[in-house]
Amino acid sequence: MFVGLDMGGTHTDAVLIAGGRIQRHYKTNTDQADYFGTVTRALEAILAGINPSSIKRLNLSTTICTNAIVTGRTSPVGLLLEPGPGLNPAILACGQKNFILSGSIDHRGRPASPLVEAEIKAADRELQQAGIRHLAIVGKFSTRNPEHELGIKEALSPGYDFITTGHRLSGRLNFPRRVFTAYLNSAVAATYSSFAAAIKTFTAKKKLPFAPDILKADGGTLSLEASLSLPVETILSGPAASIMGALALVPTSQDAIILDIGGTTTDIAFLAGGVPLYEPQGINLGGYPTLVRALFSYSLGLGGDSCLRVKEGRLTIGPDRQGPARALGGPAATPTDALITLGRLDLGDKAAARQGIAELGDKLGLSTLNMAAATLQQMVGEIARQSRALLDKINSRPVYTVREVLAGKQLHPVQVIVIGAPAPVLADELEAAFGLPVTVPNLAGVANAIGAALSQPTTELTLLADTEQGLLTVPEEGIREKIPAGYNLDRARNRALELLRERLVRLAPEVAGSELEVVEEQSFNMVSGFYTTGKNIRVKVQVKPRVTPLKGDADDV
Repeated sequence: MFVGLDMGGTHTDAVLIAGGRIQRHYKTNTDQADYFGTVTRALEAILAGINPSSIKRLNLSTTICTNAIVTGRTSPVGLLLEPGPGLNPAILACGQKNFILSGSIDHRGRPASPLVEAEIKAADRELQQAGIRHLAIVGKFSTRNPEHELGIKEALSPGYDFITTGHRLSGRLNFPRRVFTAYLNSAVAATYSSFAAAIKTFTAKKKLPFAPDILKADGGTLSLEASLSLPVETILSGPAASIMGALALVPTSQDAIILDIGGTTTDIAFLAGGVPLYEPQGINLGGYPTLVRALFSYSLGLGGDSCLRVKEGRLTIGPDRQGPARALGGPAATPTDALITLGRLDLGDKAAARQGIAELGDKLGLSTLNMAAATLQQMVGEIARQSRALLDKINSRPVYTVREVLAGKQLHPVQVIVIGAPAPVLADELEAAFGLPVTVPNLAGVANAIGAALSQPTTELTLLADTEQGLLTVPEEGIREKIPAGYNLDRARNRALELLRERLVRLAPEVAGSELEVVEEQSFNMVSGFYTTGKNIRVKVQVKPRVTPLKGDADDV
């Protein structure tokens, strides 16, 4: 049996899958002040009467790190940078305390100038006096040689609560993105640690034979233990769960648009030939560009609980959410109230819903029913317009999927896959607004939890080899080993795949046989004068992202 849970800003959903079929599903309100209570309530409901030994997988999708960053509830971070020459480090000073240290590693991983221990000790004293317990240490070319980052860490006093070293985040080069990613990783570490501890307590109480996995922004999962050192990887796991859930419920090999209409936002994503697009450089969050690999998704501040207002003779929808619908005791009318008024939803205080819509209609000279209909038309119209704008932007640049770069590919969606609680009752308006067939799968309201449950572990690593130096490095694993002068691309590729298999066995032994693939490989001759002095080789490999297929429709609980 598989269990999946998705904790969104408005609702938390859980599903139980057995024999490839959905056996149970549960939805509850998310308590922003008590995440653990919310998770416990959902999992207790879904696991009632189930023998814990029969559960083989528990995957969670959480917004806790995203929310911490967006709301500013993060830990202060001390940032120790080794930028080397040629860069103004002031633009990267995002920590509460920032220290620019001497020393540098060149682009080939060779020490160019030494660290100055007195600088590190002075920074250490200032951090201790300020009471900052979370640090990020980042050198410009640390992926090629991490010895200076490790040297800085070694020279600091023991006892800091959490330290991120930049070379362990990603094998990709991009110093500014690495700095911001390291900062965010340390900033959310305490919040995420509390969440993880609560989950461990729950699984121990239920006597589950394993710890849960956490969904990452790239649609794969990471073990709870491994995620403790990389909490930044869990950012935007909610939109990833949407995409993986849509893929599980509506398999396709065509270009398509995916919409996840929630209470607070509508997440928009795209498929190229049935394969999700992804952000090749990394996501942006809280104004910071990062190295976090993620499926491409855009969150539009428009959902079922978005606040309706009349401003200067025009209706506006969102982007804020003041609470639930008027019908459910909220302070303002919402699109959910419009659906209730039109008789498409049967819940809450219908008179309160009609009153809220009627008050808006009075301001615009519309009847209550016409106001409700106009609200839905404007809502889906804005979703369609934003989707087309994103599509135009995507088609103006190279298209990247989770598997390859589609050179010259233009997306031409032929269908819209819609999930989220309001999906079934908005299908007709969406079809008219997009001019495309709209597919709403069964249990669209818990598709995110289904996507979380069925996602499988993914990981990646980057191998860098310099035959002139006789050195091979794998930043994500902290590996540095000697290689012979005749080392070539074939050997590098085989070594990278071997190390990736070992990493997968360690991080996710239950899927150790997953399909691996090479996503990037390069080999350049290095020349001095008129002679070739060696080769510079780069190989990037990954576990293919995928979901476990369903075997049939869900049975209602």
